[in-house]
Amino acid sequence: MKALLRITWLLLLCFSQVQAAITEEQDATAAKALLEKALAYYQSNGDKAFAAFSRQGEFVDKDRYVFVVDTQGVLLASGGPSSALIGRDVSEVLGPDLRQSFQSALKVPEGQGIQQAEYRWQNWNDGKVERKHVFYQRVGERILAVGYYLPRATPEQARALRNKAADALVKDEVGTLKAINSLQGGFLQDDLYVFVVDLDTQRYVAHGTNLRLINTDFSKIKDPDGKPVGEPVLKLMAEQDQGEYKYRWKNPVTDKVENKHAYVRKVGHFMVAVGYYSP
Repeated sequence: MKALLRITWLLLLCFSQVQAAITEEQDATAAKALLEKALAYYQSNGDKAFAAFSRQGEFVDKDRYVFVVDTQGVLLASGGPSSALIGRDVSEVLGPDLRQSFQSALKVPEGQGIQQAEYRWQNWNDGKVERKHVFYQRVGERILAVGYYLPRATPEQARALRNKAADALVKDEVGTLKAINSLQGGFLQDDLYVFVVDLDTQRYVAHGTNLRLINTDFSKIKDPDGKPVGEPVLKLMAEQDQGEYKYRWKNPVTDKVENKHAYVRKVGHFMVAVGYYSP
């Protein structure tokens, strides 16, 4: 019976991953098509196209929309929530990843076709800052772009981040714990984050989103419904060097309590963990 349930779970997991991949491919295709449409319209109408790009109409498709910045960083058009910034220099208010993407876009000579980049931006559907993939092309002193929001992190990404943190901890214990707690080193990736528990003291020593948990007793941690989380995970670690545990926890990106599947691994006297969320 357990084997059958595990096979069923694996089939459902594979199906959800395939669906996520299909959704992302569809989003990418739609975003690129919208940009190509905007580029053709701009070629015919020049800067007069900005008015059309900034209206709720043919250049807005669900949470995908056209936006335009000039090479000085001034936002010239937007069909999304950033329309409030039209006419302003946005280069100084961009996050580090988006600023880097903008600088990279400026270095691309005109005539190189459509380029791609990733950054984090507020999703106007849920109000949360999420990972976004953008297609853009430079036309003279203008950069036309369309982006789409990426799906949730996958189990593979969660395991990869756990292993990255575990390997880093072996090489530099102090530096890695400091990096996790200071949101550096790539240990916070959208709704994925690392947390580390000292198995000798059973207390948190690092947490990628909630520093208030540092030095608290992990064995007493419970989910929002009052179900123990820390105690069974520590029991799992006492029996094996790595494993998996499912529970419910607040997603820092959606700000909602969701199902979470955590991958845990023992590194010396530490437990390193990363989990992915599903609604």
